[in-house]
Amino acid sequence: MDRPTSASKTEALPSLRDSLDAHGLLAKKSFGQHFLLDLNVTRKIVRLAGPFDGRAVIEVGPGPGGLTRALLESDAGSVVLVEKDPRFLPLLGELDDGTGRLRIVEGDALKVREADLVEGPTHLVSNLPYNVGTPLLIKWLTGPWTPHALTLMFQKEVAERIVAAPGDDAYGRLAVISQAVADARLVMHLPAAAFTPPPKVASAVVHLIPRPDRPAAETLKRLERVTAAAFGQRRKMLRSSLKTLGGAALCEAAGISPEDRAEVIDLAGFLRLAAAIK
Repeated sequence: MDRPTSASKTEALPSLRDSLDAHGLLAKKSFGQHFLLDLNVTRKIVRLAGPFDGRAVIEVGPGPGGLTRALLESDAGSVVLVEKDPRFLPLLGELDDGTGRLRIVEGDALKVREADLVEGPTHLVSNLPYNVGTPLLIKWLTGPWTPHALTLMFQKEVAERIVAAPGDDAYGRLAVISQAVADARLVMHLPAAAFTPPPKVASAVVHLIPRPDRPAAETLKRLERVTAAAFGQRRKMLRSSLKTLGGAALCEAAGISPEDRAEVIDLAGFLRLAAAIK
């Protein structure tokens, strides 16, 4: 007799809506929760994130487990869930098939040490809570632990800020920092109606692969300083917005016109500015 596959085991589970109803669970606005209950959508996200080739996957904010089910059907090695809302732990526990492949961690993803949860190259695949999406991304891109790849759902506006190019309305600090350490692509759009409850905005999925030539930690700190100053006063010329860091002299040392504004400076230019800070 053939052994049941992960997909067949998942299909034998109650629907996500039935599971939520059985546990009496609703989304909490304070946690920024909006659930993806369509398994066709969650499977597509996992296909965009893979292949995993047996590597571990961390999912933050799994909620009722729609994305988790798709991950368990995939070629991921272990699947580690980080869930802050204890109401969902019993429901997520029902996805455990006893093989030891699924691990559930109750905790705040902003405080969790990922290196304590997994070993070796690890993917991050998550429908992130809207209220912590950006700080989590910065943590993973600039912190001491580097994931193998990241496939993350954000509000559409945030996703566009991550992949924006110089001259785009959405171009700013988040684009510069993200693209300094990773190649970022917007790979999927989702309307508000795809979620339960529907948020007030559309969403999008961004796929990021950390760059092998990522800047050193000290350079990243300088880059955060210079982008904070430049985009903090983005309508001003750099000689004014960067005055506290050297102003016109800093720009000239980096080979950039002091009359330019932050919105037209590309990543290479910002890296030169960061390097020129005394």
